[in-house]
Amino acid sequence: MIKIIHVSENILLKQLEHSDADDIFHTIINQQKYLGKWLPFVEFTLEIEDTKKYIQSIVDSQKENCDCVFVIRFKDEFAGLIGLKGTDKPNKKTEIGYWLSEPFQKNGIMTASVRSLVQFAYNNLDINRVQIKCAVGNIPSKNIPKRLGFELEGIERDGELLSGGIFTDLEVYSKLKNESEKS
Repeated sequence: MIKIIHVSENILLKQLEHSDADDIFHTIINQQKYLGKWLPFVEFTLEIEDTKKYIQSIVDSQKENCDCVFVIRFKDEFAGLIGLKGTDKPNKKTEIGYWLSEPFQKNGIMTASVRSLVQFAYNNLDINRVQIKCAVGNIPSKNIPKRLGFELEGIERDGELLSGGIFTDLEVYSKLKNESEKS
């Protein structure tokens, strides 16, 4: 499996490692209100051990399937996470999930990172369909697949349980490999 994806001069995707625990944990703890609005795991991230267990689960699962998680580094600073999940190799499809630290918003970092990860999935993993799900109210997140030419397929009702036991509907976007080759 590839360890690094060079997105641009300033953006690097580096495969998640145990040494990333401190950056991830401190970002989540310092931005609980901001990140917790859309990311259900934030309320359960209470100590560094929680982040270490998450990383171990990713490291273990990467050995068994094509799901992979990358740290996003912008100018060599930790900026967020992006990864493939629920990869279905026989049907050549996967889903991308992502989050970005608040200070790094509105710099095109996530759009460029998603574009690169989509190309990685098509070209390195022989994926045909990439899907992104975004909470209906999460405008910055759902603007990314729109910018990248993904098609809105519909709404997954009560698709995710957010903090506080509140369900949110998810917009489901997808892009096929042959659509990427046209754009």
